[in-house]
Amino acid sequence: MTRAVRTVVLAPPLARAGYLYATAVALGWGFVLSTGRIRRVDGLFVCQGLPPWAFSRGGSCVGGVYLTDDNAKPAVLEHEAVHRQQWKTYGMVFPVLYFFAGRDPLSNRFEIEAGLEKGNYR
Repeated sequence: MTRAVRTVVLAPPLARAGYLYATAVALGWGFVLSTGRIRRVDGLFVCQGLPPWAFSRGGSCVGGVYLTDDNAKPAVLEHEAVHRQQWKTYGMVFPVLYFFAGRDPLSNRFEIEAGLEKGNYR
């Protein structure tokens, strides 16, 4: 990505709009599919009781929403709060950057930044 493209794509207003859009979509997904409690923990919406096909791994952070079945221990929520901040920084570019960082959490820079142990990767 060239510097000019990076400046435009990652501009705070555009990233913020992407974050808010992803949060709205994920909240809708969580409200429709959640059979558990929906709560807010330090700014992160936590939707529990979702079916396993509704998220990846032990849970997924989309925008400011964490979607999971029952994987919501305090350490995991700290890990997901970092992903929330990554979404705020990169907006809708975040899923693309995450994809190119690789599926292996042990070498994915975003998972490393969020804390591998807190994310139950070690």
